[in-house]
Parts: sequence; C-alpha cells; structure tokens
Amino acid sequence: MIVTIFTAAAIYVATGIDYLVILIVLFSQLKKGQEKHIWIGQYIGTVIIITVSLLVALGVANLIPQEWVIGLLGLLPLYLGIKIWVKGEEDADESNILSLFSSNRFKQLYLTVAFIVLASSADDFSIYIPYFTALNAIEIVIAIIVFLIMVGILCYISYRLASMKYISEKIEKYERWIVPIVFIGLGGYIMAENGTFHALITFLSS
Repeated sequence: MIVTIFTAAAIYVATGIDYLVILIVLFSQLKKGQEKHIWIGQYIGTVIIITVSLLVALGVANLIPQEWVIGLLGLLPLYLGIKIWVKGEEDADESNILSLFSSNRFKQLYLTVAFIVLASSADDFSIYIPYFTALNAIEIVIAIIVFLIMVGILCYISYRLASMKYISEKIEKYERWIVPIVFIGLGGYIMAENGTFHALITFLSS
C-alpha cells in the first residue's frame, strides 16, 4: 500500500508538473472568489483522463483518438494567447485574461481550464494506461485517491506561488508579454507534441 501511494504520487508529479506554470499564470489573473474555477477545471480534466485511461487499461473501451486529434485542443490556448496579445495592443485594461472569460464564448473559466488539461494529456495517457494495467482493484482505488489528492496539492502550490509578492508583481509588470507567450507557447507545444502540425500539413499537401 505504501509503495502504491508513493508510486502514484511520483507518477502524478511527473505528468502534472507541466501544469504548474499555466496554473500560476491563471491564478495571478483571477479576482478574489474565482479561484474555485481553476480547481474545478483541473479536477474535471484530471478525472476525465483517469477515467478514460482506466477504461482502456481494463479493456472496456478504446476511447483515445489519434494523438493529432488531441493536439487540436491546443488551438484553444493558442487562440487565447493571440487574443490577449491583440487586446493588449488595443486596450491595456482588456489584455487581462479575465476579459476573455467574461465574454459569451468563455463564460465558464473552469471549462477552459479543463480543455487545457485534456489538451496536455497525451503523455498522461501513455503513462496512466500501462500503470493501471499493472495494478489490482485495491491498488487502482488507492492510486486514484492519491491522484485526486495530488491535484489539490498542485493547485494549492500554484495558488501560493501566484500569491507571493515577488512573483505576482513580476507577472503584473510583464503580463502584457508573459500571459500571451505562455498561452501561445502552450498551444504550439501541444499541437507540435501530438503531431497536429504535421498531420495538417500532410492533409493540405495531399
């Protein structure tokens, strides 16, 4: 049991550390009382990843699409980054990411966070599926509980880091550049890592 706990925690850290920077940026942009959207979105995305991985591991279903299809979700952070960049040039007050989440297209911040988590999930599936395959029923339950606890720990650490005066001041000072770069970089990385750019180029050239 102890081995399962530590192994599950290590696996989550290895797969979830990628979310740290984006969570810090999101938490730094939020107003008081909106933090719950980040937590909810992170949990929704993680639960979906765990559920699909478990179903595939148990042979119940084969629900994972081709990697390049998952990579299409990278269009969301890419769009957000470009939108923030353009808004920053037009009106500094609207360059904050919250202005996008208050629009009709992004009314619910937690849905955007959940999509970002899912878009970054290709590596998670490749690790979770064989991991669940090697566990028995009790170990699977323990691992899932550990994953869910680790989600909370990751969100809490990100929130505390975003609340640190030095970090928050730096992000506020350079948010015109930091926020769009983080989102555009994330979207581009997701699409490149999943072979989406290659698939689109191949399709267009065929």
